Amino acid sequence: MIRALSVADVRAAESAAMAGLADGELMRRAAEGLAQVAAARLVERDGRTVVALVGAGDNGGDTLYAAGLLCDTGFACAVVLVPEAGRAGVHGPGLRAAELAGATVLVAAEDPAFAARVVAEGDLVLDGIVGIGGRPGLRPAAAALVDAIADDAWVIAVDVASGLDPDGVEADDDAVWADETVTFGVPKPAHLLPAGEAATGRLTVVDIGLATEDVAAAVERLAYDDVAELWPVARPADDKYSRGVLGIVAGGEAYTGAAVLAVTAAVESGVGMVRYVGTSTPTALVRAAVPEAVVGEGRVQAWVVGPGLDPEATGEEAEAQLRVASEALSGDLPVVVDAGGLDLVTGKRTAPTLLTPHAGELARLLGRLSGSTNRNQASNRGGASTAGPGLPVGRPVTREDVEREPVRHARIAAQLTGATVLLKGSTTLVVGPEPDGPVRSQAEAPPWLATAGSGDVLAGVAGTLLAAGLDPLDAGALAALVHGVAADRASGGGPLRALAVAEALRPTIRDLLRR
Repeated sequence: MIRALSVADVRAAESAAMAGLADGELMRRAAEGLAQVAAARLVERDGRTVVALVGAGDNGGDTLYAAGLLCDTGFACAVVLVPEAGRAGVHGPGLRAAELAGATVLVAAEDPAFAARVVAEGDLVLDGIVGIGGRPGLRPAAAALVDAIADDAWVIAVDVASGLDPDGVEADDDAVWADETVTFGVPKPAHLLPAGEAATGRLTVVDIGLATEDVAAAVERLAYDDVAELWPVARPADDKYSRGVLGIVAGGEAYTGAAVLAVTAAVESGVGMVRYVGTSTPTALVRAAVPEAVVGEGRVQAWVVGPGLDPEATGEEAEAQLRVASEALSGDLPVVVDAGGLDLVTGKRTAPTLLTPHAGELARLLGRLSGSTNRNQASNRGGASTAGPGLPVGRPVTREDVEREPVRHARIAAQLTGATVLLKGSTTLVVGPEPDGPVRSQAEAPPWLATAGSGDVLAGVAGTLLAAGLDPLDAGALAALVHGVAADRASGGGPLRALAVAEALRPTIRDLLRR
């Protein structure tokens, strides 16, 4: 598992490490690791020139020492000092080390145009403008230097790409978009969350001796090797019931295919048995496509409610299906709630629950639940209605709100519902109802997975895992990982359909278990 620590916890770990080391030892380790990675990239790319963009603080010191080491290795190095204070504004010992090694030093504020031309000549650029103490966005002078970087230069961000929110909460496009980030000790939240992952590029972690094993992570990401530890593997004494029976309430006369996709995904991912509940058309399709599925109500260990479900459908069959869906949500069994099922969520649920919205669905859910909560609170107080916790006042929550701050909105939904929330996206987030719990973040899926029906497949996989007894946080993250890897495998770099993802699950899980 990849673990990212909060900025506060990283600083505490660094302070504890420095207390037992000689002065400057931690920075020396960071600079040596950074220089080794940079030298390797230069050799790979047949590069010869290095430009270091250096700001104030220890991040600039790491960069200066690394530039000096690269000079000693034989590369041509230029150091561009970004602060307006020039030499007085950067790490003094690091600057002296870079100059002694032969680096050319420029103060950008003295001749911005010349500094930009120098930046444009770098085969490799070290972004040491700001580190974990930075804030979202770049100052104009720094942004001008970043804009001057050649398109074919390899950009290495030092610890965190400048302009990112190190905690990964607030997004800002005015940042360094690195080809690679070399971070020290442990990843930071910005490296794994939607607000910063794209700008981070390849993530390389340099071990500098921080003791972080017992520190709670702010963000976690399951790796391929975690699948064998978490996936429910059949045992010799198992039968279909002990492996998990999953009830699926999905599809309808309007969206018939969702039922086939969710049921196929469940059986392809190893569920013991599926009981499907639906109207006549999707039922016929499920019978033909998945003959091992059992049609009708019965005893189950978990439910999937919602793929392709129309909560406003009328007619005897539809009303019977919606009755089963409502009973599943009001019962005490684990439930995956997707798509149309989200419209049936009315408040907190105490049984294990995994909600799987995309950004638009989460916005609608938050608007509906926060409005209901606030009306009840206002009625109890005899006062006026207000916005929900941390939500906009006087207007509905929008998809754009959720996309701008996905972690915050997922946490609010988890607190309002008592559920674990899996927010689908290019980086999928899984957030539990505990306010201080870790965020799970998975990004294995190719862009081609943005296709109709892919969420129905994900719901089926997550249902398999809940039926086998996994908790919603593990089930959500593990389902997202396997779903993404299966999609990447089925895509092969080109278009794919949701059914191909479902059919790729079985060999994908087999190969991950063999690692």
